[in-house]
Amino acid sequence: MTRAFLQGLVLFLLPFVLFASYLVIRRRNALVWSSWSDQSFWLALAGLVMVIASFLVTGLTTERNTGAFVPTHMENGRVVPGQFQ
Repeated sequence: MTRAFLQGLVLFLLPFVLFASYLVIRRRNALVWSSWSDQSFWLALAGLVMVIASFLVTGLTTERNTGAFVPTHMENGRVVPGQFQ
């Protein structure tokens, strides 16, 4: 769960980081709000679109397990890991 949250956070913040890099390359002050005010809505929208797209791709391409899950158990003194059958 933490990994999914962090991935979503990184994808949301990516447009902001790229825009800050653009401001630095253009030799503008990236810490002044007037540099960000016109673009903040579009950057947030781009970040949300990236997060939603990543959730859709993950949901559509993840391997689906059909069958019953057999939990970890002991057989003949050996641990058998859990698996789908």
